Amino acid sequence: MTKLIIIRGNSGSGKTTLAKELQVLLGRNTMLLSQDVIRRDTMRTPDGPNSLIIPLISDMVRYGKTVCPYIIVEGIFKSDWYFKMFEELVEICEEKAAAYYFELTFEETLRRHQTRDKTQEFGEEAMRRWWNEKDYIDFLNEQTLTATDDLSMILNKIKKDLNLLN
Repeated sequence: MTKLIIIRGNSGSGKTTLAKELQVLLGRNTMLLSQDVIRRDTMRTPDGPNSLIIPLISDMVRYGKTVCPYIIVEGIFKSDWYFKMFEELVEICEEKAAAYYFELTFEETLRRHQTRDKTQEFGEEAMRRWWNEKDYIDFLNEQTLTATDDLSMILNKIKKDLNLLN
């Protein structure tokens, strides 16, 4: 049974770092689908309610379900634009899903952003435009990740949660 792990939050919150570390922890054949990589690099398409990446991500999860024990989907994924996609992904994975949301202050995401390579790509103004306050998707029962949660603690929590998804 494939288990779906969803990691969401604002730009600069730590989603990609967590997802990459989690992929290593979970081992071979763990599929990582990053919204930024698929939207910006693979498709070079704008974000929005009818983004071309929505059916692509669904198709990738369908494929991943046939060969992967774990699929990690990470990104900002604005709730009102991606709600239906997540309904579909959870259905594809037969409700074997664990979801996490980074709830950090804008100041904390900005501080974290300043430690990344992407500081040259965009700054505070862009991050303010993209900001979504407490943008939870209720049916996912997203667990909140905060500024006091360190990476190893989060990884251990997710690993424990995955063992409960039988």
